[in-house]
Amino acid sequence: MQLQKLTDDPCNLCSRECGARRQQGETGYCVSQSRPVVARAALHMWEEPCISGEAGSGAVFFAGCSLRCIYCQNFELARGRKGFEVGIEQLADIFLALQGKGAANINLVTPDHFTLAVIPAVRMARERGLMLPVIYNCSGYEKEELIESLRGTVDIFLVDFKYMEEELARKFSFAPDYPEIAKKALARMLSLTGEPVFDEKGMLQKGVIVRHLLLPGHKRNAREVIAYIHQNYGDRVILSLMNQYTPFERLKEREDCRELCRRVTKREYEAVIEYILSLGMENVFIQEGETAKESFIPEFDGEGILEWQKEDGKWQEESGLQ
Repeated sequence: MQLQKLTDDPCNLCSRECGARRQQGETGYCVSQSRPVVARAALHMWEEPCISGEAGSGAVFFAGCSLRCIYCQNFELARGRKGFEVGIEQLADIFLALQGKGAANINLVTPDHFTLAVIPAVRMARERGLMLPVIYNCSGYEKEELIESLRGTVDIFLVDFKYMEEELARKFSFAPDYPEIAKKALARMLSLTGEPVFDEKGMLQKGVIVRHLLLPGHKRNAREVIAYIHQNYGDRVILSLMNQYTPFERLKEREDCRELCRRVTKREYEAVIEYILSLGMENVFIQEGETAKESFIPEFDGEGILEWQKEDGKWQEESGLQ
């Protein structure tokens, strides 16, 4: 396949290829202009054990999203309503500050629409002493060209695989082509990282974790996703089955999505776990207990962001990062 050249003016970074002139101030489907916007950069304890560990993952939450699912738990962030503009040098500073706080890795959360800035920022940070694995934490709706551009930059992919059913992808994420896009993206990710590699503490250094969030009433979709991963990748990727779906009041306004107005039941989740066990899958994370709580949704209050002061051209320390 001949890979397309990526540009954000006109923008073709994501699978929607909306063509927005983002460098000229237009916003694309991702509701973002060209300059990165970050809403939080802090140690995050709620990822998989091999990602957060005891120290915490150095999570950098980017505003905006090219998928924008109707049930998104980070709704305000995905709509671009939170965050601070930063430049490439400032991103590098943020990565190094998180390393200084003891982060286990640098976890780029929903960064695809800012990839053209993320790549040089990671390179700059490494030249200045960044030694941590870099994680690309994404929706699964990424173009192959975008994934390929990350070769040599990203060590770990923490990727959603939301749908195998086109109708669900259309109804919940306005992306009926999601299943085919996600399949190609996952294959390309594995070609970059290879099989999982852990350090002596059990922390992931290279590899792919595929997340599936079980949606209420949609066990069949979950089984289809899991079957695809098992049949095509076996234990070369790690599966993470999540039960933390959180319903929000705004969903009650949609007559066609009433099933999303409740949490996943224990019986639903256990039924999918039983299916995983029946396949003999071994590289799997599951969640235990009550995880569908708003406490799992971070405060996007600018923590960890060194805000650029345009009037005097200097960085101002905002949250104690060194």
